Amino acid sequence: MFCVIRRGLLILSLVSMSVCAISAADRAAQPNFVVIMADDLGYGDISPYGGWIRTPHLEQLAAGGMTFSDFHSSGNVCSPTRAGLMTGRYQQRAGIPGVIFADATRGEIHHHGLQPQEVTFAEVLKEAGYATAIFGKWHLGYYPKYNPVRQGFDLFRGYVSGNVDFFSHVDQSGAFDWWQQDRLLQEEGYTTHLITKHAVKFLEDNRSRPFCLYLPHEAPHYPYQGPNDPPLRSVGGRFDLTGERKDIKAAYSEMVVEMDSSVGEIVATLNRLGLAGNTLLLFFSDNGANNRGSNGPLRGAKGSNWEGGHRVPCIASWPGRIKAGSKSDQLSISLDVMPTLLDTARLAAPKERPLDGQSLLPVLLEEKPLGRRQLVWNGKAIRDGQWKLIVDGKGSKGIGLYDLASDLGEMNNLASQHPERTERLLSALKTWQADVANGATGQPSEQ
Repeated sequence: MFCVIRRGLLILSLVSMSVCAISAADRAAQPNFVVIMADDLGYGDISPYGGWIRTPHLEQLAAGGMTFSDFHSSGNVCSPTRAGLMTGRYQQRAGIPGVIFADATRGEIHHHGLQPQEVTFAEVLKEAGYATAIFGKWHLGYYPKYNPVRQGFDLFRGYVSGNVDFFSHVDQSGAFDWWQQDRLLQEEGYTTHLITKHAVKFLEDNRSRPFCLYLPHEAPHYPYQGPNDPPLRSVGGRFDLTGERKDIKAAYSEMVVEMDSSVGEIVATLNRLGLAGNTLLLFFSDNGANNRGSNGPLRGAKGSNWEGGHRVPCIASWPGRIKAGSKSDQLSISLDVMPTLLDTARLAAPKERPLDGQSLLPVLLEEKPLGRRQLVWNGKAIRDGQWKLIVDGKGSKGIGLYDLASDLGEMNNLASQHPERTERLLSALKTWQADVANGATGQPSEQ
């Protein structure tokens, strides 16, 4: 057990062994992690899930690993899900229940961010001797004090806003947004390609030590630009936020294909360096697709609490450890990523910030069930086993109760037929709301 002194706060990490006691051989034997997250990728977009875009590298990843049919993001938009992913806790506890906007004129939320007292999986792993890096989208604070290098990442190359032009790297407020560590940097290249290039170098540079590589891709979030398109945004200029292409479906597909190729290159690099057998790789999306993509049989889309807003594709790969071609129908969520990484690395979670997720390692390695659990989205929807209750869903006001085992599309409201179950779940929602509000991290009232 040891204590980590972080920005004047004493945080008990309770790592299972002292960092100073870990030998070089022990460190080399520690499992590595690659966490790849798509942006706005839908449940019905990629071919391993029967989607409309052929993604052969993700098909190979699924064939060699495990696909989840009931995996969810903890939110239905960008910033909240990322806060939940980073901390393993509901984002409402971390003070980030909504999107942090690039445009400063949209109010005080522009200067919000992931606060220093929150503990990320990168921090715990770094303290245990892991090399840590993020290449891609952060979206957890615009100011340097919220930069990923102050949240446990050794290296950061990417952008801090919700989206940038894939070539000029200008965000939707018209500001240049491409960083190396906590400084702006001019770097030419297509965002997806840059993320891949830096990821490959990181893997090569850290082949002899344990590492955690986080790759939050921009694709297929707008602006809709394929790798052969021109830049569309300039600093301070006027532009169409989504891009100028009229064939957006085609652009969307091109973006997903490039991301799929990136996954293939990462896997090929792990194989080339002899690291694949000691690396757990997770691939999933930050929320469901908007109307440019497909959520398959699911109702709703990004921004909604229907299944289409938060049920997302998820593939796990660990050659020799996860059974090839296995499938899991266990109810799981992006909050489970941090406890899974720490469990796999044999590290305990931060005691001061109890996690809401649970480790998926028993599912991944032994295909064991997780047991019945309740999960909540935005205080408006709750899952309990096969049942889901939603309050004031988009396009359907009032209370809805759905049996997802027989009604995945959430079309048959059974609330009136199951009044006792409905009341129990409504009560559970109120309890959750009070629980996450109690001690939730505050945000500064000004910069």
